[in-house]
Amino acid sequence: MMSVTTATAPSQSSLVATLDRLSVLSYPLIRVTAGLLLMPHGAQKLFGLFGGYGLAATGEFFGAKLGLQPGILFAGLAGFIEFFGGLALVLGLLTRPAAVGVLTLMAVAVFSVHLPSGFFWTAGGYEYPLMWGLLAVAIVLKGGGRYSLDRKLGLPL
Repeated sequence: MMSVTTATAPSQSSLVATLDRLSVLSYPLIRVTAGLLLMPHGAQKLFGLFGGYGLAATGEFFGAKLGLQPGILFAGLAGFIEFFGGLALVLGLLTRPAAVGVLTLMAVAVFSVHLPSGFFWTAGGYEYPLMWGLLAVAIVLKGGGRYSLDRKLGLPL
């Protein structure tokens, strides 16, 4: 009698079990990714990196085109929050205050800049800053989480 062995796909239950074990990484993935994606925007505003114009030119734009006066102050605050707040999210250090900063920045962006352009970001609308603001709310609610410097250092944030 001949024996035939066939490869079988892993059962659905073992796949679910594997995903359940890996789920502890889902929140750090979200927090770290949010920080990493915010940082280049701040680097554009503050340092002129990644095709940005630097603080002086961004400040002129904020003042003249967006009506945010004094432009240099608002550009500096936006760049600081995006770059250093993003870094704080990556590290999970002072996570809640950093996320509050991002939330505040995005609220200003929605209501002071993007709202008149409608919803869709492709038309300059508020969709993108709204998404970032809501993500910041979630991070404020959760804090740094299990894999954060906040937790490692015992910070009560």
